[in-house]
Amino acid sequence: MISKAYTPKRTICKVTFTVPGEWADEKVNLVGDFNDWNESSDSMKKNKKGNWELTMRLKPESTYNFRYLLDGVKWENDDKADHYSPNEFGSDDSVVITGK
Repeated sequence: MISKAYTPKRTICKVTFTVPGEWADEKVNLVGDFNDWNESSDSMKKNKKGNWELTMRLKPESTYNFRYLLDGVKWENDDKADHYSPNEFGSDDSVVITGK
């Protein structure tokens, strides 16, 4: 799931990415254009409801491809992504659009 909130002057889009707790046993990494597809740079943390969550501060009016890396071995897309885009590996990437 993805939720978006903007700073008062709309200079930053705070995007919160949430993954169901049962998707992974030990860790979830958010991997995408915003971190040069670095598989270890953005680790998600479990929230009070037991879901994996991470908030990123992204540039408004931008589009970012991303995926979730579950337990370091399985790639998964976001069920509620704004869009999906084919990738070079024969599958799709999730897409988040930060809007205006």
